[in-house]
Amino acid sequence: MDAGVSTFRAIVPADAAGWRLDRALAVAIPTLSRERLKGLISAGKVIAEGGRALRDPATKVSGGATFDVEVPKPAPAHNEAQDIPLTIAFEDEHLIVVDKPAGLVVHPAAGNLDGTLVNALLHHCGGSLSGIGGVARPGIVHRIDKDTSGLIVAAKTDRAHEGLARQFALHTIDRRYSAIVAGVPNVGDGRIEASLARSTANRQKMAIVEAGRGKHAITHWRLVTPLRRAALVECRLETGRTHQVRVHMASIGHPLLGDPAYGRTRPEHREVLDRLGFRRQALHAAHLGFVHPITSATMAFESYIPADMQTLFTQLAV
Repeated sequence: MDAGVSTFRAIVPADAAGWRLDRALAVAIPTLSRERLKGLISAGKVIAEGGRALRDPATKVSGGATFDVEVPKPAPAHNEAQDIPLTIAFEDEHLIVVDKPAGLVVHPAAGNLDGTLVNALLHHCGGSLSGIGGVARPGIVHRIDKDTSGLIVAAKTDRAHEGLARQFALHTIDRRYSAIVAGVPNVGDGRIEASLARSTANRQKMAIVEAGRGKHAITHWRLVTPLRRAALVECRLETGRTHQVRVHMASIGHPLLGDPAYGRTRPEHREVLDRLGFRRQALHAAHLGFVHPITSATMAFESYIPADMQTLFTQLAV
């Protein structure tokens, strides 16, 4: 047998008789997604009894039929594995939840080709990281900004990636952010619904645009603690768009303290920020909740605001 190939034996359950081949195999081999199995079938990697390779994912199967599925060893990731310390909130063979520090970029891109969360996950997961789409890499299904701290989940398998991505698309993921904003809101809570798109004046920034022109975005916020000409608020995302909390809170006159892109820092806050050396938006992904895509268990994680935001909070306390 080829050392670079793993073979899975799948037996079709009686109640799956008449199903498509790809669907039946996805149930029999839960670590492989249906999309991945479609690719393997088309490549002739699914062998029926008698040694015949099947190449049509829509082939109907019989109950009790046995298939051998040959899965090539995942190709090496293009990104380099790097030994970067991580704070792990949860991990199993399917996914990992990381409490990301401010300053760590999530995914390699121009200007940040390494030293990212992806590089750290490739090192941390090592041999336990399955081949997502045939490549050994973590499945990044959502991101938080470089200078935002807090909780982020990544998939280890195709199946977990597919399940998490579906929940994000359906907006059923529970994401709540702690933010320190300028000014004290005159009401206790609110809902912001405003579409977002790249700014035509600065492509590095997002801007509110007319409905239908950008991506639909909704943020629910509530006042947690009034501070000195500032406030700690919780923002719950109904959608998850780039810079959503930062743009939405700025749009109602309460930009995040320390935000270099969307806030005009007031003199009284500038003195505090400079004294503390606080050089980022005061935003922390404090809560993350979802349904485990494999076990169906309800998962919920909390992360306390980090030391720099706690110090800023204390300095601004009334």
